[in-house]
Amino acid sequence: MFNQEVQITFTLAVREAQRRHHEYLTVEHVLFAMLYDDNGQRIITNCGGDLEALRDSLEEFFAQHLESIEAQDEESVPEQTVGLQRVLQRTVVHLQSSGRKEAGVGDVLAAILGEKQSHAAAFLGMQGVSRLDVLNYISHGLSKVPGGEGEGHPASVEPDESRTADDKKGKKRSALEAYTVNLVVQAKDGKLDPLVGRQLELDRTLQVLCRRRKNNPLFVGEPGVGKTAIAEGLALRIDAGEVPSLLADSDIYALDMGALLAGTKFRGDFEERLKSVVKELQENSGAILFIDEIHTIVGAGATSGGSLDASNILKPLLANGEIRCIGSTTYEEYRNLFDKDRALSRR
Repeated sequence: MFNQEVQITFTLAVREAQRRHHEYLTVEHVLFAMLYDDNGQRIITNCGGDLEALRDSLEEFFAQHLESIEAQDEESVPEQTVGLQRVLQRTVVHLQSSGRKEAGVGDVLAAILGEKQSHAAAFLGMQGVSRLDVLNYISHGLSKVPGGEGEGHPASVEPDESRTADDKKGKKRSALEAYTVNLVVQAKDGKLDPLVGRQLELDRTLQVLCRRRKNNPLFVGEPGVGKTAIAEGLALRIDAGEVPSLLADSDIYALDMGALLAGTKFRGDFEERLKSVVKELQENSGAILFIDEIHTIVGAGATSGGSLDASNILKPLLANGEIRCIGSTTYEEYRNLFDKDRALSRR
């Protein structure tokens, strides 16, 4: 049920409670033990936590809120609090729903963050560590720390068949690496076929992309006429340096909608992933987002009765030119969806 690392962490938590002569084993004891575990350190650090600050907060909590009973025998096992029992139950439920056989430190940490009334969750929240951050890191290797891996690369968390080989080796992936494909890199590697014809369409695309605002071209045509090939042809032109200087250092990232939606069990998972992609695009001034079959974003992530979807997240950014986007769709889908969403079609 719990892997060896979790068992060692709980053993350390029990010993810490015994050393301090505490009558009860609390959620805070478990978090304190995690701070001395390699995986626990990496997960917390890459989710934005400060290990030293957490240790100081927990030490202060132990001193002020937990009474040391001097008569307490160090060999006696402290009793689990109700809060810790809920954390363990929550971990088991999460494990069963994910279909895995063993729970890791990351699963327990996510369960601790679900115990809203605990000091442990409050201390983590003060550092900006959320349950979604932990789940993103242990499932996809997505670090919240910009441009770095904290104290090391992502934790070698419990095996997950849905993860790539790079993830299983503990290699950190950015949101762009996880959910997009860089077409310019593929062009450099010779993985794209040359574009024959379509010179007028390609020149018009370059002209639209060079605008200051509303610089988002949309390819509309019947299936199979080569809409995606134009985006690939643009990547080849960028690689060859045959584009205006404004686009010379640009990269084209093709959004993988399947990867973006895969595994989004809870409300907010999809939006968080999309926002992480958009944030990295905004940080890269030369980035161009390519969404094949762009009609799929209208309604993606929305729940029944809700109005928030991917298109509503992208609209403000597309209007003010913060990111540049290329889309492709068919005449039928354009009539069915874009004609109804005039705000999106204007952008």
